Amino acid sequence: MNKNVLLLSLCQALLTTGNVLLIAVSALIGQQLAPSTELITLPLALQFIGLMMSTIPASLIMDRIGRRRGFVLGNCFGIAGALACASALLEQQFALFCLGTLLLGIGIGFGTLYRFAAVDASNPGQQGRAISLVMAGGVIAAVLGPNIAVSSNQWFTAAPFIGSFYALVALYSLTLVLLSGVDIPTQDHSRQSGQGRPLGQILKQPHFIVAVLAATLAYSVMNLLMTATPLAMARCGFAFDQAARVIEWHVMGMFLPSFFTGHLIQRIGALRVILCGALLMLGCCAINLGGQEQWQFLSALTLLGVGWNFMFIGATQLVTTTYEEREKGKSQAANEFIIFTGVTLSSLSSGPLESILGWTQMNQIAIPLILLAVGACLLLMRLPQGEGTTQPQ
Repeated sequence: MNKNVLLLSLCQALLTTGNVLLIAVSALIGQQLAPSTELITLPLALQFIGLMMSTIPASLIMDRIGRRRGFVLGNCFGIAGALACASALLEQQFALFCLGTLLLGIGIGFGTLYRFAAVDASNPGQQGRAISLVMAGGVIAAVLGPNIAVSSNQWFTAAPFIGSFYALVALYSLTLVLLSGVDIPTQDHSRQSGQGRPLGQILKQPHFIVAVLAATLAYSVMNLLMTATPLAMARCGFAFDQAARVIEWHVMGMFLPSFFTGHLIQRIGALRVILCGALLMLGCCAINLGGQEQWQFLSALTLLGVGWNFMFIGATQLVTTTYEEREKGKSQAANEFIIFTGVTLSSLSSGPLESILGWTQMNQIAIPLILLAVGACLLLMRLPQGEGTTQPQ
């Protein structure tokens, strides 16, 4: 097994563990500290704003200084953010907590590029499986994240949840240790003729458009429903540990299929895998519209996770076919910025939508968004072979 891909998978596992922990506690902390109900999910939204802000700089920085140094910088932002959040809980300062989640988002923005680093580190012809293996690190997160969230809740009597952020510091510090063993050669673009195609030409390719659209809609819908789940379950009278278990199964669904998603892409193609994921996400909405029992939250969120996995990994594999090595920095930056702009908007709207419209109407809103991705994939599949992308010269 490729050592670099394995280490990147472990780094992804630790990053996602922290993300799951934040999902489990951020809205509840917002409920505790926010001056109004409209601001409950603002800290989580700011996390995604930080992520969105960092996507373009992260890609360009790594293109210049290398993947490993870029990931180290991102983890330093994460440590600073976790410490700020811990201080905010001690001081009961909502503004400081928001600043901390913004810094955490910046750090996570660097970490979203682990899957592209796996492509750089993989052997020829193994890119899809490398992406899947790195994403499979999230299986560890599915178990660790909710359990750390529950167990760390009362580590310190000074303030609930403060232990979660000290746990985050430990996770990011361990990632720094793992990164010391990663060795991905920095590409020397000066030796490559030209600067590649203009970004606008890359963005106009049908394959690029469909890949980004599918990834954006999958991630935004998943994030919209996932972020609102703890609030919806609390409104239904479920305890925090019950919501944490649902999130655990959801994250397991997000990452467990990664062990075979790459193989599935090789067999049936990225577009068909994206379509399978969309059908699973529609199944999630159907279950949520059927009722609000514990088993419905759990089964629906599990389907949501598996559907996201198929759509997101399929779209990631698809987008890597649309640019050359010398074009990867600007192409990946554009891809990540578009995706996480959508995710940020879904985070900003999740709390207000759950409060104003309710859980049922949120799921009704999700259905046409998923169908849009289905339509785009079907249109691309109807194009004659070779017309879906502009091949690099």
